[in-house]
Amino acid sequence: MRRILSALAAAALLLLAAGCAARPAGPDAASSAPSAEPFRFTRENFPRLNGSTATVPLGQAVASVLLGESREEVADLTQFSRTTQSFRELMEGRADLLLSAEPAESIWREKEERGFEWEMAPFAVDGLVFLVNRDNPVDSLTTEQIQQIYTGQITNWSQVGGEDLDIVPFQRNAEAGSQTAMLKLVMKDLPMMEAPAGYVRGEMGDLIQAVASYDGTPAAIGYTVYYYANDMKMAEGLKLLAVDGVAPSDQTIRDGEYPFLNNYYVLTAAGLDQDDPARILYDWLLGEEGQRLVAHEGYVSVLDVGDAP
Repeated sequence: MRRILSALAAAALLLLAAGCAARPAGPDAASSAPSAEPFRFTRENFPRLNGSTATVPLGQAVASVLLGESREEVADLTQFSRTTQSFRELMEGRADLLLSAEPAESIWREKEERGFEWEMAPFAVDGLVFLVNRDNPVDSLTTEQIQQIYTGQITNWSQVGGEDLDIVPFQRNAEAGSQTAMLKLVMKDLPMMEAPAGYVRGEMGDLIQAVASYDGTPAAIGYTVYYYANDMKMAEGLKLLAVDGVAPSDQTIRDGEYPFLNNYYVLTAAGLDQDDPARILYDWLLGEEGQRLVAHEGYVSVLDVGDAP
């Protein structure tokens, strides 16, 4: 019920803002012309959304708020293709607006080859976090230790203060947003070791489950984004590791204290008219009311909106 009321309140504020922003043209319009009808989203004009797995809940919240439908009713509008593929959907005209992490490097090359232009701005910040089974006595790793685990130099938990147990390092598939973040933020120029068969997971939830239950031991380690692990309660039975002595939290991520930070972006094709629904939604997500919804849904909004109502 609280979510529904919040959604309706946000929708009302959006319509009010749209009505206040709409003004008829012409020098005498203020005195002689009636106010233009405020823009209203409908299923017919609602932008085709796409993006990362971790932004599906936000996409559902946005559609629910702006259309006045339940999350279950708008589920058909948020069939996201995951990070890298969603950019292709935008470039090929099958999506109007993305809520996404940064894509794989190949997408930037494809963008140049196609001559496609987009507008892209961060709406939230997230952290790449590392998880282990809660029975693992290791609570913190350094950046260098993580790098050495994923290059194959550190192979046993006893080398980092844990039990005498071989480390099982899970990875994501090449086009996953979290894999892009891992290579960019953590590994940098260091090549990741080739993952043994079964150690690469295509779904974020699969990786988390694999780390939690691998062989009945606390041997595994993996990575995901903070929002997915923390706010979607997918890390039950697991714990998030501190990195360089800093534990991931809303505060350490927003303040930039946590070392591995990555943005979520809203994107749409460049050059859209101001009254295009995708452009309206793009601007709203970056404004105060959109940012309040972002924070309400558990993401670390770019704007500090406090305790979002």
